[in-house]
Amino acid sequence: MQTFLSHLVYGLFWLISLLPLRVLYWIFDIVYIFVKRFYRKRVVHDNLVKSFPDKTADEIAKIERDFYHVFCDYFAEDIKSFSMSKKEMMRRVVFSEESVRVIREQFENGKDYVFAYLGHYCNWEWMASFAYWMPFAHCAQLYSPLQNKVFDQVFLKLRQQYGGECIPMAISPRRLIQLRNEGKKLFVAFIADQLPQWKGIHHYTPFLQRDTAVFTGAEQMAKKFNASVIYSHLYRPKRGHYYIELELMTAEPKAQPDYDITDTFMRMLEQDIVRTPHLWLWTHKRWRRTKEEWLERQKKGNVN
Repeated sequence: MQTFLSHLVYGLFWLISLLPLRVLYWIFDIVYIFVKRFYRKRVVHDNLVKSFPDKTADEIAKIERDFYHVFCDYFAEDIKSFSMSKKEMMRRVVFSEESVRVIREQFENGKDYVFAYLGHYCNWEWMASFAYWMPFAHCAQLYSPLQNKVFDQVFLKLRQQYGGECIPMAISPRRLIQLRNEGKKLFVAFIADQLPQWKGIHHYTPFLQRDTAVFTGAEQMAKKFNASVIYSHLYRPKRGHYYIELELMTAEPKAQPDYDITDTFMRMLEQDIVRTPHLWLWTHKRWRRTKEEWLERQKKGNVN
């Protein structure tokens, strides 16, 4: 039954995706009116005000409007991707020639793994098309399965249609070792700006004016596998088009002090957000686990 429902939902999205992208944009321009009014309005406003204390009320309001517009655009674009051809996707999501060269060079220099860090910035779902640009690597992305099994199967199929592999976080170390033992060179993407659970917090870093809990698992895995670490700069030159530049952070992760890679990623992401703030996902309750409460929990031995 679950498989049947996932096929049904996928089919419905596929049929809707046959509409021209401009029509989907028009539809979500109407949806925008309601989303901006009702969806996490207080969360978005509070996040922006605290992240940009020097901006005026009018400047904050403009960022909010622009954010909700691109937020709705992401839904239109993700729906369109159900039936988008490889040629069309590569026209809309372009990796610079230098980026592809940097990745190829890491493998030629003997690396088995290249880990790419990115945040919820621009259309991170379309970033999965990196497999089109790197046929010389086994491309993968780590993910946490959705609680709704039907939609988990739908989006798993969608994300893997570009040729990459989605690997659940829980089995990722074992699977990465298995793929390496098969002789594959691996390019692995991590969305690394999410909020960890209390038990997963080991480090806070300054980010957008606040001490911010960060995932350190990607850094730990990079050191374990001696992976080159890449930062993904995403740009949105115009509606429905993205440009990606990949920058080498380090080829020797084991030589970096603990948390240095994570801190560097967060600083680079912050710079991108400050440059174009409306492209980041402001609806997340990113700072609800404060450093003060974390320290208090450490004292009491309550880490859950």
